[in-house]
Amino acid sequence: MNRRRLVCALAALAGAAGARAPQKNQEAKKEAEKLAPYLPTPKLVVERMLQLAAVKPGEKLFDLGSGDGRIVIMAAQQFQADATGVELDPQLVKESAEQIHRLGLDAKARIIQGDLLQQDYSAADVLTVYLLPSANDKLRPILERQLRNGTRIVAHDFLFRGWIAEREQYIESDGEGRSHTLYLYVIHK
Repeated sequence: MNRRRLVCALAALAGAAGARAPQKNQEAKKEAEKLAPYLPTPKLVVERMLQLAAVKPGEKLFDLGSGDGRIVIMAAQQFQADATGVELDPQLVKESAEQIHRLGLDAKARIIQGDLLQQDYSAADVLTVYLLPSANDKLRPILERQLRNGTRIVAHDFLFRGWIAEREQYIESDGEGRSHTLYLYVIHK
């Protein structure tokens, strides 16, 4: 019975959302463009992602949905990668770009504000993603077209349907009480 009430309440909210002013509808549309909520990846998990990808100095790394830039920053700082983040949220882009500048990483790290489904990843050696399964489904054909043989992709918690991971790494605890699974894919053409 509680489930039925919840479904009714959600339906009522959806109906109310449809009746909002045009400005609210535009906000809803913008929110729908996001492919994942912003959820910072714990430092331990960031490090494990980059280790799993075996990032080497000078390699081109793209972090899709880069949030506060922590993967980009660690890739540039500790792994000497040429790291680029792609982020939709202008405030997160501003904050991460400022942090990159404060750390003196401008030559090795940058953040692009934009839709990650509209970028060119053909130069990538490594990609990191922490996106919802539906976003990975949208991204997969783009990556299959653009990425070259040997490009490594590390997905955090959500796999790419239709691809077989070469390695999986389970992290029992991130120090914050959560477990994580990392999936390593390698493009073979």
